[in-house]
Amino acid sequence: MNRDDMLLSPAGVDALRTALTLARFTANGIADRLGPQATGGVARNDHRAALRATEDRDRLATLIRVFICDQTEPEPVVAEALAPLTVDEALAGGIVERHGDGLRAGVDLEPYGDDWWVLADVPASARPGRPLHAEHVLGVGGATQTLIGAAVRRTVDTALDLGTGSGVQALHLGSHARHVTATDVSERAMRFAATTAALNGQDWELLRGDMVSPVAGRRFDLVVSNPPFVVGPGTTTHVYRDSGRVGDAIGAELAAAAPHLLTEGGTMQYLANWVHVTGEDWAERVTGWFAGTGLDAWVIQREVADPMAYVNLWLTDVGERADPARMEAWLDWFDAHKVEAIGFGIVSLRRAGHDQPIVRVEDLRQRVEPPLGDRIGEWFDRQDWLRARDVDGLLAARYRAADGLQLRQEATMGDDGWAVDRQVLAMPRGLRWSEEIDPLVLALVGGADGRLPLRDQLALLAAAHDVAPDELAEAAGPIVAHLVERGLVEPVTD
Repeated sequence: MNRDDMLLSPAGVDALRTALTLARFTANGIADRLGPQATGGVARNDHRAALRATEDRDRLATLIRVFICDQTEPEPVVAEALAPLTVDEALAGGIVERHGDGLRAGVDLEPYGDDWWVLADVPASARPGRPLHAEHVLGVGGATQTLIGAAVRRTVDTALDLGTGSGVQALHLGSHARHVTATDVSERAMRFAATTAALNGQDWELLRGDMVSPVAGRRFDLVVSNPPFVVGPGTTTHVYRDSGRVGDAIGAELAAAAPHLLTEGGTMQYLANWVHVTGEDWAERVTGWFAGTGLDAWVIQREVADPMAYVNLWLTDVGERADPARMEAWLDWFDAHKVEAIGFGIVSLRRAGHDQPIVRVEDLRQRVEPPLGDRIGEWFDRQDWLRARDVDGLLAARYRAADGLQLRQEATMGDDGWAVDRQVLAMPRGLRWSEEIDPLVLALVGGADGRLPLRDQLALLAAAHDVAPDELAEAAGPIVAHLVERGLVEPVTD
C-alpha cells in the first residue's frame, strides 16, 4: 500500500499504531482508565464523568478527550499524545483538524474489540449542522454490529466483503479467512478501509467498483455484505445508504448474484430491507428473490418500521431531517407504491448443490442468544442432517429433547378444576423459539430421551392413544422434521 491508498503513509500508520499502543488506547484500556460509571456514560453519549476522569491530560487522557469525547485540545498536548506521529502528518491525513485554538478529531478513531481500531468519518451526531460528505464512511453502527453477530465464523480459505466502507466486516473476516477481498464503490471508503487494515496489521485485497462488479467471475467460500439497503425511489445522495436502485431491488440483485459468487458449500450473508406492500405477503415477495438460484436460503426478519418512522430515521442519520421537501417526496413514493411498512433482516444463503433447495423466510423478532452466526450455522447443519434422510431414515433415528426445553401451559379454572387451553414448547436458549403443540406431540417430545428409535416411540404412542401406527408415523415425520429444524429436539448421533 502506498500513500495514495491510505489516509497516512505506511510509516505514518506505523507511528499512529505505536502511539495508540503506548497510550493503551484500546477498549479495555479506556474502560480501566474511566471506570464503570464514566464508561457507561460514554455509551450513552454523556461525557461528563469521562471528562472529569481525564483532566490530567496524559497520553491516554488526551486521546480519550479528542477521539471519544470530541473535545478540542491544545496542539502541544495533542502532539505529545500522537507522537511519534507528527501533527503535520496527522493534519494532512485528516486524523485531526484545526478548530479554534487547538486540534480536534478529524476522523472517528474507534478502539474496537480487544486490540483493534477502526477509522471512519465523524458521525453526523457529533457535528450538528455540518452536512455529511456524499461518500461519508460509517463506523461501527447498529447495522454493522448486526451483521458482525450474524456472520458464520468458521475457518474458510477465501472471504469477500461487498461494500466494505471502513473495513469493519473485513477486519472480522481476517480473523478466520486465509485471504480477504473487500470492495466498495467509493474511493474515499477504500482509503479508510486500507488504513484500517494496515493499522491492525491485516492485508486485504481491495478492489473498487459497484457491488459485485470488481469480482466478476470469481468465487468465495464466504461473502458478507452490509450494502446500501435503504428503500426508496432510487435517489442517491449518500453512497453508504443509497444504492441507486429503486425500492428493495438491491436485495434481489445480491440474491441473483450469489450463485456466481460462491464456491460449492459456500455461504453468503447480507443485510437487507424489503417492502411490505398492501395486499401482498412480504414473505412471498422475498422468497421470489431466490427462485432459480439453486441456493438454500434462510431469511429472518428482525424489525419492521412504518414509512414515517423509516424516513425520519434515515433523514436524521445524515442530518437531513429539516428538509420537508425530501421527506414529502420519499413518503409520496411509498404511498404511490402502496408500501405500508419496511422490514429489516438478515439473508443467509448457501450453495449446497441440491436439486431442491430449502428456502425459509420468516419472522424472528425475539431476542436470541448471541452470537447469532453460530445459530445460523447450526440451522444449516440441521438442514443437512434432515435432507440426508427420507421418512424411513427419520423414523429410524433416535431423538432427545433439547437441553433446557420448557413446557408452558395456559389453563382456565372451571367447575371441574383447571382445563388446559394451550401448551407451548419453549427454548430459553439459542434462537428461543416457541411452538404451540397438541397433547400427542407433547407426549412424543416428552418421551424423546434418546433411547428408542422414533418408530418404536410412535408404536407405543399409537397403542396408548388407539391410533393406527402407520397413520401416526405418516403424520409424525413432518412434525419431527420441523422440531429438529427449530432445534427443539435433537437427533442422537452417538
